[in-house]
Amino acid sequence: MTTFQSSGMTALIDRPVRYDLAESTSPPLRLGDLADPAELTELTLGYGTTHGDAELRELIAASSGVAAAQVLVTVGAIEAMFLLAQAICGPGDRVLLATPCFPPTRTVPEGLGAQVDVVPLSFDDGYRLPLSRIADALTPRTRLVSLASPQNPAGVRFTDDELRAVLAEVADRAPTAVVLVDETYRESTYGDDPVPRSVAGLSSRLVTTSSLSKAHGAPGLRIGWLTTTDAGLYERLRQAKFHTTIACPTAEEFLAAQVLRRRTDILATRARRLAEALTELLDWTRTVPVEIVRPDGGALCCLRLPADRGTDAFYARLARNGTRVAPGSWFGEQDRVFRLGFGHLPVEDFTTALDRLGDAITGGN
Repeated sequence: MTTFQSSGMTALIDRPVRYDLAESTSPPLRLGDLADPAELTELTLGYGTTHGDAELRELIAASSGVAAAQVLVTVGAIEAMFLLAQAICGPGDRVLLATPCFPPTRTVPEGLGAQVDVVPLSFDDGYRLPLSRIADALTPRTRLVSLASPQNPAGVRFTDDELRAVLAEVADRAPTAVVLVDETYRESTYGDDPVPRSVAGLSSRLVTTSSLSKAHGAPGLRIGWLTTTDAGLYERLRQAKFHTTIACPTAEEFLAAQVLRRRTDILATRARRLAEALTELLDWTRTVPVEIVRPDGGALCCLRLPADRGTDAFYARLARNGTRVAPGSWFGEQDRVFRLGFGHLPVEDFTTALDRLGDAITGGN
């Protein structure tokens, strides 16, 4: 029987709070930003295809550096992760992942009976990849190596050279393994910073995932995708999708294409807001006893409380303040570390939330 561990992260969608610094999305889009009502009334609600809408796949492919035939549209990036894990992992297989990480990255393969080997990344080292420890953890039974760039929860991006080095070690030590790179935050940049190119074309053993949930501000559409240049693996994943969700909702695929047609303007607006919020956050960290790993991308980052601060008391004070951050234990870290999202709240609420977070850190009420 497949079982999945419970996750405190469900609180993000099930228990809203006023000053939510735990959420890692950009400001949400509105339906009126995307489509004229007349367009929606003419939309036919039939089945889509297992591959996904053709125009939507072309739009995704154009930003990923692959062909449309190498894009599979999924119900969020989380379905892409699930399809890949169930297609290549089972009891007795091994999965290598770096922590801290998005919780389902670990719980899904564990629920499928795979053994998960964890390589912890270090706050003190800025969550950079420890290549030698990654290499030492690989075995011939490793079927999946799972990374995210930028990372969730730290927002740290790995370089192409780092990923090429991982791919080389995997080819040598785990020749049947697939390397997953979650690029959900790739297009979430700051100010005028260019959007980094996707790593989708680096290797045929590499699979990427992404979605509209974070950088584009459309988590309610539940549209994501995966890319693979391995035709055989693509077909296995397409068949797995058919046997689970069949196809994505046609209305959501239509709206997702509308988002990507407007990608440049949507991303630019959010990049300006994220740059302002990150500047405010960095200025704030100079006024309170807290450490930060500066992110490379995404509306999120990791902060760490001083060693002499009691974490239980901190989280209790924060709750009384009507404020929330994402504790490190959600991601495989210590609770001294927490994820802070700086793109979700309106400007005024973000400032108030930081004030309340500062009170919780210093012991105020």
